[in-house]
Amino acid sequence: MTKSGDRTAHWPAIEKKHGQPAEHWIGLAKAVPSGRYQDQIDLLRQGHGFSQAHANAVVMYARGSTTTQRFGTLDDYLQGADPTAAATLRAIFAAITERFPDLELVLAWNQPMLKSGDGYVFGASLGKHHILIAPWGDGTLAAFAPRLVGLDLNKKTVRIPFDWDVDAPLLQDMAAVRIAQLEQ
Repeated sequence: MTKSGDRTAHWPAIEKKHGQPAEHWIGLAKAVPSGRYQDQIDLLRQGHGFSQAHANAVVMYARGSTTTQRFGTLDDYLQGADPTAAATLRAIFAAITERFPDLELVLAWNQPMLKSGDGYVFGASLGKHHILIAPWGDGTLAAFAPRLVGLDLNKKTVRIPFDWDVDAPLLQDMAAVRIAQLEQ
């Protein structure tokens, strides 16, 4: 994915590597008889040596998607979400920014994240029946595992229920670990 989310940012590299203008490859993708995404990707990857990222940029552009960015704000992200989940997610970010007001709320990978400078501190995403919280940093989850008892702990995320009673001190302590790592 390009930093801007603009799929056309891939065009110069595609044109240089594959020797044809982007319009040529877009036309090929559009001409796939089945019109299926996977068939279009396979044509470019297997038939012409495209990387997945470049094939996806061409195919999605051919299908009418000019940007990888779907959400511009937290409100956009939460539009249509379960009201309890949305309230919990907002409370999670509010708990962290209460202690660290300089953190910036951004949408990266179409998920809400808190950043400090160029480094990510904390992220979250809504699932169908749960919220995933993702404190960034080496060893953060392992260090806090004793305080996460009763929650579904994964390798880099924690699954929490929509109606989780937000543990502000826990979230703030997780963020503090990552902020300290970024300041080193």
